[in-house]
Amino acid sequence: MDGAAGPGEGPAQEALQSLSQRLRVQEQEMELVKAALAEALRLLRLQASSTSLQDSGTPAPIRNSSPAVPPGLPRTCSPSLVSRGTQTEVEIEPSPGPPGLSNGPPAPQGGSEEPSGTQSEGGGSSSSGTGSPGPPGILRPVQPPQRTDTPRRNSSSSSSPRPRQKLSRKAASSANLLLRSGSTESRGGKEPLSSPGGPGSRRSNYNLEGISVKMFLRGRPITMYIPSGIRSLEELPSGPPPETLSLDWVYGYRGRDSRSNLFVLRSGEVVYFIACVVVLYRPGGGPGGPGGGGQRHYRGHTDCVRCVALHPSPLLLHQPLQPVVHIWDSETLLKLQEIGLGAFERGVGALAFSAVDQGAFLCVVDDSNEHMLSVWDCSRAVKLAEIKSTNDSVLAVGFSPRDSSCIVTSGKSHVHFWNWSGAGVPGNGTLTRKQGVFGKYKKPKFIPCFVFLPDGDILTGDSEGNILTWGRSPSDSRTPGRGGAKETYGIVAQAHAHEGSIFALCLRRDGTVLSGGGRDRRLVQWGPGLVALQEAEIPEHFGAVRAIAEGLGSELLVGTTKNALLRGDLAQGFSPVIQGHTDELWGLCTHPSQNRFLTCGHDRQLCLWDGEGHALAWSIDLKETGLCADFHPSGAVVAVGLNTGRWLVLDTETREIVSDVTDGNEQLSVVRYSPDGLYLAIGSHDNMIYIYSVSSDGAKSSRFGRCVGHSSFITHLDWSKDGNFIMSNSGDYEILYWDVAGGCKQLKNRYESRDREWATYTCVLGFHVYGVWPDGSDGTDINSLCRSHNERVVAVADDFCKVHLFQYPCARAKAPSRMYGGHGSHVTSVRFTHDDSHLVSLGGKDASIFQWRVLGAGGAGPAPATPSRTPSLSPASSLDV
Repeated sequence: MDGAAGPGEGPAQEALQSLSQRLRVQEQEMELVKAALAEALRLLRLQASSTSLQDSGTPAPIRNSSPAVPPGLPRTCSPSLVSRGTQTEVEIEPSPGPPGLSNGPPAPQGGSEEPSGTQSEGGGSSSSGTGSPGPPGILRPVQPPQRTDTPRRNSSSSSSPRPRQKLSRKAASSANLLLRSGSTESRGGKEPLSSPGGPGSRRSNYNLEGISVKMFLRGRPITMYIPSGIRSLEELPSGPPPETLSLDWVYGYRGRDSRSNLFVLRSGEVVYFIACVVVLYRPGGGPGGPGGGGQRHYRGHTDCVRCVALHPSPLLLHQPLQPVVHIWDSETLLKLQEIGLGAFERGVGALAFSAVDQGAFLCVVDDSNEHMLSVWDCSRAVKLAEIKSTNDSVLAVGFSPRDSSCIVTSGKSHVHFWNWSGAGVPGNGTLTRKQGVFGKYKKPKFIPCFVFLPDGDILTGDSEGNILTWGRSPSDSRTPGRGGAKETYGIVAQAHAHEGSIFALCLRRDGTVLSGGGRDRRLVQWGPGLVALQEAEIPEHFGAVRAIAEGLGSELLVGTTKNALLRGDLAQGFSPVIQGHTDELWGLCTHPSQNRFLTCGHDRQLCLWDGEGHALAWSIDLKETGLCADFHPSGAVVAVGLNTGRWLVLDTETREIVSDVTDGNEQLSVVRYSPDGLYLAIGSHDNMIYIYSVSSDGAKSSRFGRCVGHSSFITHLDWSKDGNFIMSNSGDYEILYWDVAGGCKQLKNRYESRDREWATYTCVLGFHVYGVWPDGSDGTDINSLCRSHNERVVAVADDFCKVHLFQYPCARAKAPSRMYGGHGSHVTSVRFTHDDSHLVSLGGKDASIFQWRVLGAGGAGPAPATPSRTPSLSPASSLDV
């Protein structure tokens, strides 16, 4: 029996000890409240006695026991008490004295000052030691706080996880209010003394009027102390910053999971897309290139672009949005027509312009379960015909170049030939289908692509690696179209072209056909009768062929499944002109003295980018997911944090790993060198910050200590300008300060850190940036933040695909911003380059990298504003540009 009961005694005993400790803490708090009430009564009696003495002409006794007053605070004030939720705060009603901060009416008199406990500035409890989060002073508590237990890991103040919602559906509540602690007419007040209590005791946060501001995230209070140099919040800058952003370059190409994504205009510009941006890229130099490389961007979409179709005229492009179609001019980038708003479900999967009538009609297949096929009049934006196509995936659609009444679709296990009639009357057109019959040929799983030949035949490429030729058969009177009965198609020839699937077919100007393979990565040119004329193989690290487009002269453009865009020809081979990541991005850092930046993510690639040449300098395979990175101040090495607790230091010139260390077994969320390069701080999901001493060249490091005290995983950290202190944020919204040079000790009196200057500002919680948080935020809606080196603006990356630009400091609730779209997923990181000339932002799932040019107050403005239907984190006063 003893053996059976033994295993359960340990947890039960621990639970009993925990309950006993909590009971002792509550008893101590009740004693403290009793003492506070007694002190309050004594003060009231003293005040009444003083009043009666003054009325009788007798001078009141003078007390000389008042403590020192913090710098900048007048000595004459009368405290009053206010309770908000579970927090008891002090408000000071000013007596005649020096003017101070002003942000509300004076509070009623009465009450006493209150103690400061060991609660962290961000609302979570510190796990070691006692101390005061505010200035020292007199301990006079008068109201017991209601206890709320703080979860230890990855938690909020709520006992159950709260589902993520779009910001537009979030209700503003007291959990998201930004509150000023008391009236701000005076900064006077007495300094509270630190409260007694053992390590780990949890007490409410008590604030003196004008010393701090408070905000709430998911019900958790976050107190931030006002720097002594700021006498009034009204002195801080208001309005959006004079600086603006202009999209300079987009790195990446969406070839991993999309088709119909690569075209070449008659001007030589290459058209492709990534995230919500359609890029018009003019290659610079090279065979057949027009010279003068550059990009233009169409940014009219607010969700990821799925495919593009080229109009027969040289100026018009067309691509879908979720779920609407934009037709726009490729010269002016102005939208000409919007088609199908509210008519498509989920999105648009495939589309095509008619060719024989100069693009008068548009065929669209949506992503609904029935994959509705519809035909539209482009000039009038009206639907002419619609029909359910199939329950299987539709991957491609196209009009016959000889007859607009003939439409072909292909996809999962099917090729369908459609005859369309009744084009003149909107809504009265009919679409009839003939299913392609494979007969003696093996029916493939997928038919991703097809192309029309000049003689009217059709070539299809399938998942078996075969190219099938579909020839015309005699007219069938049962399927009349415009002008009478139409011919149908049947298989007349088959050629095995590739090992694995065929992803792309392209008809060249000389009548030959190009095919691109998936598994074998071969690009093959076919002559009449499907005779192979020439071929080339794409290097393995670029991936398989996804799309092919014919450029100027003999030049070819090839898009790959690893999001690379290649340029060249079959004889001389191909070289990359656009490259990008292939999976979610998180890690970003900029070079300390050059216009270069480094990125890493879930594709396990570490990439160094040349911001001036707009090209990939080098990339290496990390073998593991990279989540964070930072350059040494010398720029000679870079530290990279991985998702396994490992962190690497690489030489930026040789790309060799000079250090490989593991701290814990949980992912690392932030690595940061001190401004003098003597220390390296590593924030982990095990709630600790590891500190390493670093050699002058950054190649060697040794463990210096650990910062232990956070109750949740580390999210952000910054070094002070002298390199001795750290400010850090955690997953439960704590703001803690650390004395690294003094032995990695936590600074209990956070009030003393209010005037400390920080070399960088990437922490999303702090007095200087609390204005970037809007109402309705759940604490996870801001992913990254970065202050410019000139300390004039702060850039913010939010969870709603937007980049914001605020003035710095941003210490006003609901501060206005300039807001920029383009990303199609949550923006995970933003960083300014060393000279603040550019801002780099990372898209998460869309794997995009945007390089923005920072324009001064007198510079040219950004692209025209576009309406946004995407929920945005910006306040109502933000400017969408």
